[in-house]
Amino acid sequence: MRHIISILIENESGALSRVAGLFSARGYNIESLTVAPTEDPSLSRMTLVTSGNANVIDQITKQLNKLIDVVKLVDLVESSHIERELMMVKVKADEQSRNEIRSLADIFRGKIIDVTNKTYIIEITGTSEKLDAFVATLNPDHIVEVVRSGATGICRGDHGLHV
Repeated sequence: MRHIISILIENESGALSRVAGLFSARGYNIESLTVAPTEDPSLSRMTLVTSGNANVIDQITKQLNKLIDVVKLVDLVESSHIERELMMVKVKADEQSRNEIRSLADIFRGKIIDVTNKTYIIEITGTSEKLDAFVATLNPDHIVEVVRSGATGICRGDHGLHV
């Protein structure tokens, strides 16, 4: 099962490599990883997506909590949360395909953020499933490049990850 683990971590050099090293040493896979500073400049928020059964995820969270840089963590899948990912797709956009590509971008609530005489770059945000669906609807021959941020998420309601 897919899990989104949100981690408050000290914003100092080596913290990210210690988390990645923990996963590597134990043979766990990181599907996506995003990190950015929080409103407190001494802390960063790391959002890590991984897969595993309940025992594997329990082991991962216990090992993460042992790292000195980790202040607090939560598995977002355990509570109501909102998840988003950003994707930019560069597609070939010739005379015949421009209208179709524009329509697809509109259907998926994407924005065309760059236009040249041969390409469009489309920006889309949403769940990983939505982004996968958009890519699946495109003609594979038209796709030049795909860049994705990886999932990030936040708990809904009063519950949150803070010190």
